[in-house]
Amino acid sequence: MTSSRRNMALIAFLQAQNCSNYVGSWRAPGSASDFLTADYFTRIARTLEHGGFDLAFFDDRLAMPDIYGGSHELAVRHGIRSVKMDPTVVMLAMAMATRHLGVAATYSTTYYEPFHVARHFATADLMTGGRTAWNIVTSLNDSEAANFGRTEHLDHDLRYERADEFVDIVTRMWGSWESDALILDKRSGEFADPAKVHRLEHEGEFFTSHGTFPVPRSPQGRPVLLQAGASGRGQAFAARWADVIFTHFANVESGARTYTRLRQGVEDAGRDPDSVVIAPLINVVTAETAELVERKQAMLEGLARDEDGLALLCEALNTDFGKRPYEEPFTDAELRVMSYQGLRDRVITLSGKENPSVRDFVEFSGRGRLREAEIVAGTPDVVADRLEELHGTCGDGFVIAAASVPGSYDDFSRLITPELRRRGLVGQDYAADTLRGNLGLPMPAEVAV
Repeated sequence: MTSSRRNMALIAFLQAQNCSNYVGSWRAPGSASDFLTADYFTRIARTLEHGGFDLAFFDDRLAMPDIYGGSHELAVRHGIRSVKMDPTVVMLAMAMATRHLGVAATYSTTYYEPFHVARHFATADLMTGGRTAWNIVTSLNDSEAANFGRTEHLDHDLRYERADEFVDIVTRMWGSWESDALILDKRSGEFADPAKVHRLEHEGEFFTSHGTFPVPRSPQGRPVLLQAGASGRGQAFAARWADVIFTHFANVESGARTYTRLRQGVEDAGRDPDSVVIAPLINVVTAETAELVERKQAMLEGLARDEDGLALLCEALNTDFGKRPYEEPFTDAELRVMSYQGLRDRVITLSGKENPSVRDFVEFSGRGRLREAEIVAGTPDVVADRLEELHGTCGDGFVIAAASVPGSYDDFSRLITPELRRRGLVGQDYAADTLRGNLGLPMPAEVAV
């Protein structure tokens, strides 16, 4: 199953913290160090808009990586995502510095409430003129639970059951105001039509919500929904809800299989696959000459440290690898309780072992290394050739990770985007004023709750 899309979606993968998803990035020569300031993020925003990016997407966790060895010491000492600011505040600063760039932030369905998330993102969508998206996560580990006063994290499938009900409530709240509900007639005193504002009455397994949502519809109908389901249950969730699905792939063959499977899942959920953008994560390393590319890639890969990767694995899998023998295989029971099942399954597949060891997780997860995502390295024409080959085969666009910030995005916008525009893969200008319009997504139906 192939897509009929022509334009290539470009999404920047960001963190409201001291590093990108590549934890060694803060030590790269091309990385700025003023990450605690608005100037840092607004500079990135203007660079991304200049480079034709549709969306700046903030990943997030609700705790510092402190499971490795039962301590936060390594995370703080090495800067392993040890700063975690609220991404929704940062994304609004970026939106205010741009006119077209979409902004997205991660919020958890496990540790927030539907009304809070619905009002928060609906307000942001109005303040940005319809350029906001919510990245839906169920969260991963017991450190996050502890920050919210809970003793342990919910089981994997139960988190998704809760998330289904959570998103159902949020989208019904967003659909409770019809687009022409506002009247604003000063002479008659009529503000809005009560018949076009609908009350929510919900009694469910996890939530009860009764009331009238107080935020009108935005120019793009409602915020765009992102999801990065990797497990089977996660992919089913994404197929039901997501406007943008964020994926990983190890090679073209596996990427093509994942792309086909996700599009089929969307269709099986009763939706048009062309109404969803599927975007795999890649790292791009580029420069003016092949020699410079080779030197830059070697320098960036040299920033990786095995111990940093272990800390990230512990965080993602909710399992302390710190005191475990390096070569000892995990038991079936130990593998079953790992939180990030998509990562676990990827290591099992790539290692060829049903019961991988700590060494296998370090070697095959790519956690903490540049190769955690597919690396596309080369001069601008070489990178553009590769992206053109992958476009429509493995995805409708790409989530571009950064090995240095803002250096990687400066390079992409200065060198790669002009070549993509020359080939007609990225527009010379933005096609619409809203994120939904720029991604080619349909307006949501007006839903009476």
